[in-house]
Amino acid sequence: MGDVAMTVPVIRSLIQQHNDVKVTVVSRPFFKPFFDDMDRVDFFGVDLENRHKGFFGIYRLYKDLKKLKIDFIADFHNVLRSKILRNFFKSNGTKTAFTDKGRKEKKELTKLEKKALKPVKPMVERHVDTLAQLAFKVDLSKIAFPKKPVLSDEILAVTAEKSNNKWIGIAPFAQYQTKVYPTELMQQVILDLSKNQNHKIFLFGGKNELNSLKNLQQNLENVILVVNKLTFKQELQFIPHLDVMLSMDSGNAHIAAMYGIKVVTLWGNTHPFAGFVPFNQTLENSLIPNLEKYPFLPTSVYGNKIVTGYQDVMQSITPEEVVAKISTNLYE
Repeated sequence: MGDVAMTVPVIRSLIQQHNDVKVTVVSRPFFKPFFDDMDRVDFFGVDLENRHKGFFGIYRLYKDLKKLKIDFIADFHNVLRSKILRNFFKSNGTKTAFTDKGRKEKKELTKLEKKALKPVKPMVERHVDTLAQLAFKVDLSKIAFPKKPVLSDEILAVTAEKSNNKWIGIAPFAQYQTKVYPTELMQQVILDLSKNQNHKIFLFGGKNELNSLKNLQQNLENVILVVNKLTFKQELQFIPHLDVMLSMDSGNAHIAAMYGIKVVTLWGNTHPFAGFVPFNQTLENSLIPNLEKYPFLPTSVYGNKIVTGYQDVMQSITPEEVVAKISTNLYE
């Protein structure tokens, strides 16, 4: 989800800066709402379970897309499936380009040794480079974020009117446990933030995380669970109204960022220098563990590697640091 969300500001900028361009986004149907508010952007949902499954399914996908008379292919994913697809187009004379994900640089960054940390190029900038190969210049600094959508009665039934409250989103989970802030520390963050009655805190997560979210809620009146109450599309309409989002290195950080919302991120065994800082966010909003205590960090690009002695690195990020950073973004 984060990978797709990171393409949104790039595509939005492309459309805003090139009036003669029409874009077709090819991805899983679940992600269609990311692009619903963009003019001249169509969405083609890929059926990976049936019609577009396997090698011959990719060929059928090529035939389906060819009917759209596409002039250029920008492969932002650059994995086996998309490589095959773009090569079908290339063999037919369509100009193609693909995103260099910097795998070699990222491998160097995650070596298990003490190192001088150097940031690799962010993914959004790599996508801009891909478009430049197709002769489309994009300046991300000139992006115009969409207007905040009007909240429906169904959403307001969960959130209530904003009034003068500060709305704080918290997405406390990630795909891998090495990127998840310890429960007892997150509980303290939520408790401290909730003491300000001007704060309304919304907890985001999946249906399978409902019980964990209820524990984090701690029966606090100004802490509200979003899960099971809003559809995914409704969440995307609600998130632009947040004042700040607190997230792990995960998809919710990138979703909030694509709407221009301030995002504070907590990092475990991964690191913002690997190219996944949420779009348009300052590096100061990325809180990382104590590098003197854990000099091998980052040990993983995606958080899927467990290194002995590095399981509890996020314990070195204190709740006080997190609350202070959120407060700075709320009241600066």
